[in-house]
Amino acid sequence: MSVALGVIPRTAGPDEALREALAAHALGAACAIATVVTRQGSAPCTPGQKLALWRDGERLHAVGTVGGGAIERAVIVTMLDAIEGRGDAPRLHTFRLGPELGMCCGGSAEVLVELMRPARVVLLVGAGHVGLATARLLPALGFRCVVADARPEATLPERARVVEALGVTMLSAEHDDPEVVAALGAGPREAAMIVMTHDHRLDQGVIEWALKAGFALVAGVGSRAKAVRTKQRLEAKGFATADIERVKMPVGVPIGARTPEEIAISIAGELVSWRSGAAGALSRAPQRASRANPEAETVAAPASARTKERLS
Repeated sequence: MSVALGVIPRTAGPDEALREALAAHALGAACAIATVVTRQGSAPCTPGQKLALWRDGERLHAVGTVGGGAIERAVIVTMLDAIEGRGDAPRLHTFRLGPELGMCCGGSAEVLVELMRPARVVLLVGAGHVGLATARLLPALGFRCVVADARPEATLPERARVVEALGVTMLSAEHDDPEVVAALGAGPREAAMIVMTHDHRLDQGVIEWALKAGFALVAGVGSRAKAVRTKQRLEAKGFATADIERVKMPVGVPIGARTPEEIAISIAGELVSWRSGAAGALSRAPQRASRANPEAETVAAPASARTKERLS
């Protein structure tokens, strides 16, 4: 029931419900929108009515109505299942107003539930050749991109403005600075982190930080040899085997990439594969994200691994 779920919808018309949902979505929330499509017989809902539902941390928000009472509570449960589920496709649900809902109206209603998920966030640590090439590409693929690099020369205005014009957030900061975490919006557990700095020791520290922070995808640019050493160091420091296996290095799909732009395409392919497999499961179990697409897990891009490491 809606009370048990901790939410009682605020009364609002369809237009306001949509506006509130879009505003919450813009701030990084996954939103469900329910629309009454048809009504048969005696039922409290009216075709065209809308209800919006989203989560802000642990708190649920609901605006609008689909008729109130038991049917509205049942719709809210269905909407919450959609938010926490894996699929994104709209679904048409039939609610019968009989004993199962504790109602004696006898009618029924069809309600369309649509889901709006926020863009996946990708944190790129390192604003070198590959970092900037990847940052230029990701917005066009529907990702929200944050780039962090503490070197002043890496984030000079003439370098930053190229990607910022595309909607990328570029920060002159260490990877674990508060402003970097704040820029992620929804938080690490629904984001990807790819490290590609100029320093192998820094890369190691960033990966350790990302695993502890619970990023849904933890990946790095580098050769096979670097990947082996990275995982050996993680094991020596006591990281769980499941976490070590989550580290994707070298990152990228095998296309024989050599130039920074080609490597960026390879990395983008990996991210698209991750997004397709991870949709809806990230906040519940980030450790499962690396297994959501087992084919991508084994991709190593052997032809370009050393090139990626050299250009990052």
